[in-house]
Amino acid sequence: MTKLTQIALAAIIAAAPALAHAGKLVFAWSPNPSTPQVDVALAKGYFEEAGVDVQLVSFASGREGFEALLGGQVDVAFMAEFPAATGALMGQDFRIVGDLARYSGSRVIGNAGAGPLDSAADLAGRRIGTTIGTNVHYFLDGLLEDAGVEAEIVSAAPPDLVPAVARGDVGAIAAFPSFYAAAARVLGGDYAELRGGDYQVHYILAATPAMTGADSADLEAFLGALARADADVAADPAAAMQAVAASMQGAMPVEALQEMWQDVEFGLTLDGSLSSLILDEAGWILGQGVIRGEPLTAEALAAYMAPEPLERAARAAAARN
Repeated sequence: MTKLTQIALAAIIAAAPALAHAGKLVFAWSPNPSTPQVDVALAKGYFEEAGVDVQLVSFASGREGFEALLGGQVDVAFMAEFPAATGALMGQDFRIVGDLARYSGSRVIGNAGAGPLDSAADLAGRRIGTTIGTNVHYFLDGLLEDAGVEAEIVSAAPPDLVPAVARGDVGAIAAFPSFYAAAARVLGGDYAELRGGDYQVHYILAATPAMTGADSADLEAFLGALARADADVAADPAAAMQAVAASMQGAMPVEALQEMWQDVEFGLTLDGSLSSLILDEAGWILGQGVIRGEPLTAEALAAYMAPEPLERAARAAAARN
């Protein structure tokens, strides 16, 4: 058995210009509340039992992990689906190999001092902060469009949004879910929120083309371990919450996970709903002028979807169980 290790990106780059894959897989992932399969697999030693040495590299965001994957510095990256739409539009070389969870709790958070927030119609004419060109901007734009209202969109970096709405610089924000708790804490009695739309954030796994080719055995071992853990999460969510809380070292207690997981659908899969979402996001990105290029077609996107390793790994995991 090989020991599961966590290493810095600098050490990977210094080790060799190209990664070796003799039972080793470099995974861009940080402890978070939305991927309990990884936490369970780590805690129970499933990667080791599968014969793959998973080396963890932490990034501040999924987008940064994806960039490292495109640069050949990691083998697999965890991220939301939105960067994949951008990558496909730009013709970058990667494959989508799994979809770990779907989150449907996206919301607009408002300062009650700016007025009521009972429906999307209340956002009309309001100054709303978000991070332009990201999935939260996509969510906000869809919410406004569905309601047939217009608002003034103000761009801000993710950490600046909660202070901005607390000061009253903006009347509402569309922020990443990791900032929801901070917003509730800072705004206190002035906290207001609005949920709406049918957008689900998909937390996916992207891989280098080599991982679905020459190094497919390592990828299938990795996915097989996650498939085992996926079954454990479904069978015992309470134990999975404990594993996530321990991995996050108190940053998100079990009580907070219980509330958040009401909006999360777990299950390692890869189906057409993800493809449909990425196609819609790609069209939105082009419409925003974030990227200039040709529309992404279903045929072009299909080349980025690689369900076969997961299908084989799931069959093997099912046979084992």
